[in-house]
Amino acid sequence: MASIFGHSVVGYTVSKIIDNKNTKWLLLAAVFSTILPDFDVIGFKLGIPYSHPLGHRGFTHSILFAVIWALLLMVTIGKEKKILWFLVIFLSTVSHGILDAMTTGGKGVGFFIPFNNTRFFFPFQVIKVSPIGIEKFFSEWGAQVIFSEFKYIMLPCFLIFGIRFLIRLLKAKGF
Repeated sequence: MASIFGHSVVGYTVSKIIDNKNTKWLLLAAVFSTILPDFDVIGFKLGIPYSHPLGHRGFTHSILFAVIWALLLMVTIGKEKKILWFLVIFLSTVSHGILDAMTTGGKGVGFFIPFNNTRFFFPFQVIKVSPIGIEKFFSEWGAQVIFSEFKYIMLPCFLIFGIRFLIRLLKAKGF
């Protein structure tokens, strides 16, 4: 999995790009939604095997879970901006599985659970897989994770913000 930091940057970026004037609640919900799928690690403590549909990188990493979660937040918190809430929360949640499918470890991501239990990786696995557990994160392994996330997650997000800034600047100047 990518780290909590890498996932959170994507949620922040999605939130700010889609709704520049978003509320703090949408921003917080987007960031939380990028982290939520990894709550499935509780399954390890409950004896749920990794490869089980409810195991790590299983149902909570699926597209269906992202749809259900986005619908739930849209209906309960979205108020008058329901479509905006759905879009931001769905993209933030589904981004988790996408990033995990780009990591160097694990057994793949169950994008299509419960319809298909196959786990998938992308052909470009460039993000160093993050250790599970905070004590392992503060190590050389954790530093490698942060460096790979900086290259493959944070820099692209900063680039997106830079392009958005330039577009707005050019529009303000009449171009």
